[in-house]
Amino acid sequence: MSFFKTITTKPWEKKGVIGGLDPEGAIDAPNEKVALSVFLVVVSVVFSLFTVGYFLRMELPDWQPLSEPGQLWFNTGLLVLSSVLFQWARNIVNSESSKHLTAAFIGGGLFAIFFIAGQLAIWGNLQDAGYYMTSNPANAFYYLMTGLHAVHLLGGLWVWSKSSIKLLSGRETSDVKLSIELCTVYWHFLLIVWLVLFAILSNT
Repeated sequence: MSFFKTITTKPWEKKGVIGGLDPEGAIDAPNEKVALSVFLVVVSVVFSLFTVGYFLRMELPDWQPLSEPGQLWFNTGLLVLSSVLFQWARNIVNSESSKHLTAAFIGGGLFAIFFIAGQLAIWGNLQDAGYYMTSNPANAFYYLMTGLHAVHLLGGLWVWSKSSIKLLSGRETSDVKLSIELCTVYWHFLLIVWLVLFAILSNT
């Protein structure tokens, strides 16, 4: 009787984990890290395509290079400071400490906001000087590429703002550790993107 019961058992109807093993994902990393990695690859492709289009469009006779606004150097310094502060916050949280964590993390976001404000000031000055987007393709590409970069910063600031609220409300460091790490990686990435854009705009 027991033999007949054994051979007629339907193992696929049993509940639970097969073999007593815990389920494992294909990638040993938090979902947020995987999602950010995929997103950064997509953003890299987008900016690469715009860069290729920029150089191809330069070859046409109606291209009139836009003179480099001097304030771009100042704005670049603001973004560098933002990235440095985020890295400081990441180092603090990785050391299981919380001293100066709030100041470093919030400071990083504030300098990013100052960077965007500086970019808006440049766009306003260019408009006042008659460098409109529709004036020539060089102007259009400048507004498009710098604007796209600023939009990605704004997206990062949304995540930063939610994590900042958690820090200010007294949440445990462990609750925001992953968010701080992801923000730091994202800011470093956007800094590299900006330095490439800045080099292109300054030398063409």
